[in-house]
Amino acid sequence: MELKICHLYPDVLNLYGDGGNIRCLTQRLKWRGIGAEVTKMPLGSKESLKGFDLTFIGGGQDFEQEVLLEDLHRGRDRELIAAVQDGMTVLAICGGYQMLGAYYETHDGKRCDFVGALDLYTVGAKTRMIGNYMYRVDEKLGGFTVVGFENHSGKTRLGSDVEPLGKVLAGFGNNGEDGLEGAHYKNVFGTYSHGPLLPKNPDFADLLIKTALEQKYGRAELAPLDDTLERAAHDEMCRRLEKHP
Repeated sequence: MELKICHLYPDVLNLYGDGGNIRCLTQRLKWRGIGAEVTKMPLGSKESLKGFDLTFIGGGQDFEQEVLLEDLHRGRDRELIAAVQDGMTVLAICGGYQMLGAYYETHDGKRCDFVGALDLYTVGAKTRMIGNYMYRVDEKLGGFTVVGFENHSGKTRLGSDVEPLGKVLAGFGNNGEDGLEGAHYKNVFGTYSHGPLLPKNPDFADLLIKTALEQKYGRAELAPLDDTLERAAHDEMCRRLEKHP
């Protein structure tokens, strides 16, 4: 078994160690004897997304998102829409998550049209939502708790075709108002969780791996790993946030 992983725009979307999510995925695959082939697709890459099993998109600042617009609208947007509809597993963080939506509108009214692969949009605010936070993913996805770090001024609103990834337990989430965090559509997982997300949330890492393997091979049983250190880091952050939400 093998997963082909695409790291999209690693040169401009890689805040707060987001690239560590790739390292986490490949290591957990290696420990289980599953192959992993990672391809980096920087700005201007002509390589197609076809043939990949999992795509990762990290976070970036508003300026960096604007830099991406020209590249996206050369056809990468249509390719992403097709990949999402075909069931590719995607993890998108913060700016990458916003980028998969319809548009981002700055607080002063400037609109950037994005991919439109997910039924959501983001509007910038003057006040940033920043800090460690925690949320619980939907029961259909496992109902586990996720800890991460968020730093965004954009307030994301979900349309009727997209479900929230989870409910906020501490922090802000999508917009700091409705108590929701992230988005889940088909095999796409969008979230504001920097950190990087996956090393201290092994359940989330395995959810992505299992989703991608099942999409490719029809079924997948993951051998258990010794996640003692990972869960200790996760549980310690949960305790801190429960004490000082």
